[in-house]
Amino acid sequence: MRVLALETSTEYCSVALLQDGVVTGRSELAGQKHSEILMGMLDALLKETGVKLAQLDGIAFGMGRVVHRRAHCLRGDAGSGVRRKPSGGGVCTLQALAEASGRPRVIAALDARMGEIYHASYEKQDGAWIAVSEPCLCKPEDASPVPGDDWFGAGSGFAMHGKALSERYAGQLQGMDGAAVPQAAAIAALGATQFAQGRGVDAAGALPLYLRDKVALKTSEREVR
Repeated sequence: MRVLALETSTEYCSVALLQDGVVTGRSELAGQKHSEILMGMLDALLKETGVKLAQLDGIAFGMGRVVHRRAHCLRGDAGSGVRRKPSGGGVCTLQALAEASGRPRVIAALDARMGEIYHASYEKQDGAWIAVSEPCLCKPEDASPVPGDDWFGAGSGFAMHGKALSERYAGQLQGMDGAAVPQAAAIAALGATQFAQGRGVDAAGALPLYLRDKVALKTSEREVR
């Protein structure tokens, strides 16, 4: 199976190709220039691996605006002149954090600014991730509780709000990595599982998951909050 993956939900831009169980990837600190460098990274990756778009079985992407648009366009390009277009599939970036951690119980948190985090917790059971708490936008001190201990914290939420999250999960965290960011390699692995289970969809139907529609508030709205 050949799965192309894209991830641009943080300041990093990454692409990866999973081919016959081997992942080849590229990652770059993009700041706000994801849309400017993404296609160049993809082109370089495909040339390096010798894979053409028409040979892809699936295109997986971290759920976000830039990636969703590009994945839709790529799927159309890949289907030009061939009978079968590759499947499309969105993967939650918080779950990608859990996958990349290598730990079986993960609290994933990304800094959402304005004193909030994107948060979810996952536990691996029989080789599959189970959401103990679903993705949400919340204050660190209001993060969903988790049962038991031996949890690992991953993501920039722990870098920005480590004290509040450590207090929230006092005695339950065995470690944390605040520098962890979602990467396309993890998106590729999770996407391949989706496609193998027949859960791929048309890229136009793989809608992004927006936990916040507004990134800035009016002064009156901040006062209410």
